[in-house]
Amino acid sequence: MKIAILASDPELYSNKRIMEAGETRGHEMHFINARYCYMNISAAKPEIHYRGGEILTGFDAIIPRIRPAITFYGTAVVRQFEMMGVYCLNDSLSITRSRDKLRTLQFLMRKGIDMPNTGFANSPLDTKDLIKMVGGAPVIIKLLESSQGVGVVLAETNKAAESVINAFKSLKANILVQEFIKESAGTDIRCFVVGDKIVASMQREAAPGEYRSNMHRGGKATIIKLTSEERKMAIKAAHVMGLKVAGVDIIRSKNGPKLLEVNSSPGLEGIENVTGKDIAGMMIEHIEKNIYEEGRPRKIPTAA
Repeated sequence: MKIAILASDPELYSNKRIMEAGETRGHEMHFINARYCYMNISAAKPEIHYRGGEILTGFDAIIPRIRPAITFYGTAVVRQFEMMGVYCLNDSLSITRSRDKLRTLQFLMRKGIDMPNTGFANSPLDTKDLIKMVGGAPVIIKLLESSQGVGVVLAETNKAAESVINAFKSLKANILVQEFIKESAGTDIRCFVVGDKIVASMQREAAPGEYRSNMHRGGKATIIKLTSEERKMAIKAAHVMGLKVAGVDIIRSKNGPKLLEVNSSPGLEGIENVTGKDIAGMMIEHIEKNIYEEGRPRKIPTAA
């Protein structure tokens, strides 16, 4: 098959591993920089052109690895591939939905998935009640556009929380105020979902003096055995979001697991190194299973 990774950095570990995994399985692999694509939006003949004038044709599947900073344009390119009948490992709607943290939480809440109490308000005049609503300090304050722990603040007192919230509001930033789960402070669980399975999981622990467990911030990771409740939650969350590949972050509380976040472009480096699993190969295998039936290509429906 002819498969492309749609991303921004060909040197990123995850992208290199997926390229290697596809080539190992005998596929023709291409790296496409989403920012270099431009589109002919035509009912008769939709096309994607690439910097220099090349027309991108003949692809059986693409693997979107869209950076948060280019979500709007990147998902437009994914949508164009969908219109051309190309199989997309994660579709444009699911990626767009997952990038909006507020929308994600509301969507998952509607499906009965438990999560920390979360508040959202437009006006600084509501700050005190917003903090009270989620149980009072300490609280976690998150920028809606945050990633890898950037734009996430722990406020240990109500006064500190008010100051941080009002500072963000003065900058016209959209934020979430979230209950701080004390018993899980500095740890969370990353579940890597491919299709209907959790193919790997790890517990991430924050570096000393840090409350964010992101490995980009010096956290360390270890293999962990999930409970059946955690497995069900992670798979359900990915399915609710419509994602075929997802990184689902969960914390353990005295009241059971709570969902933190669903990532549509989860990194492979940490979890492959910790678990020793070929997750990139599993992603390619999932594409193979969905494009071929009994060894023959099936017709791929055009996205609406």
